[in-house]
Amino acid sequence: MNSPNNDSNTSQRPRLRTMFRLHREFVQDGYVLLYPQGSINLNPSAGEILARCDGTRELDDIIDELEDLFGASDLAADVYRFLDHARQRGWLE
Repeated sequence: MNSPNNDSNTSQRPRLRTMFRLHREFVQDGYVLLYPQGSINLNPSAGEILARCDGTRELDDIIDELEDLFGASDLAADVYRFLDHARQRGWLE
């Protein structure tokens, strides 16, 4: 799977910046991204993506896991778009 915008994305191993910690909120069926100044509520899809951004998984592996988890295909463009957003927000290294 290649990103339409950046072929080097497939070799990346995204990782949350050390100042952030992802917390699963079972009651709210979502995730919270915690950081020293506060928190950000995430929907389940965003949380599942960030939960896999631990620096050990290749981007293609993350996409494959998410497609299996959600029983969907062709999620690559959505995952790339979210990861670009997360990078712009400073959540990822």
